Amino acid sequence: MPLILAIETSSELASAALLQGDMLLVRESSGVQTHSQTLLPMVQSILAQANVRLSRCAAIAFGAGPGSFTGVRTACGIAQGLAFGADLPVISIVTLLAMAEACRAETGAHEVLAVLDARMGEVYWAQYSYADGWQTVVAPTLSAVANVLPQPKDGLLACGNGFAGYPAEFALQAQRYSWVAQARAEVMPHAAQVARLARTAFTAGQLLTPAQAQPIYLRNKIALTTDERLALKAGAAK
Repeated sequence: MPLILAIETSSELASAALLQGDMLLVRESSGVQTHSQTLLPMVQSILAQANVRLSRCAAIAFGAGPGSFTGVRTACGIAQGLAFGADLPVISIVTLLAMAEACRAETGAHEVLAVLDARMGEVYWAQYSYADGWQTVVAPTLSAVANVLPQPKDGLLACGNGFAGYPAEFALQAQRYSWVAQARAEVMPHAAQVARLARTAFTAGQLLTPAQAQPIYLRNKIALTTDERLALKAGAAK
């Protein structure tokens, strides 16, 4: 069985996981401002616990988004760096699909609507159906809550912190759609599910070189980093 190292930082929860067969080791930390500082120590800790070197891994998987702009960039950049250094392939996993996998693992649901808080009055959402593997019913989308319109499916279960982020807006949706009332708002993207999905992707040969790995952005960038702001100021001063 392949040894998969997975990282996920698309929300306020950062996590790392190491998966091989039935062995699953995880680390996690909350606080979106510290993801870039906490992720590498988590990776080092998990490898030390398993007593393996990074080079023994078959691939590095990461949650590619959609999600926090800084978060998905952090995961992608660290995955690329680790993979370059150890000469390993990269596996890109859609964040919303990882949430759907978590929902299925916890509840047995095969029809899942994943909704992630995108801030600024919007959510990222996608719909998936499971039958010997996941199929995308509605591709990842950025929209207002009122425009979260999944295809009707028997047994559809919704999940994600988008429901906690916009309770009033989803309360209006609940007047029309039964899936709102049963939504599992506690489900978040996690490296454990990224690792499990990556194992399937590895078997299917869905591998990237580090240079090919890219975050998934559904929204244009809103704010510049400190370095980018300084670069703009320096350019304006010339």
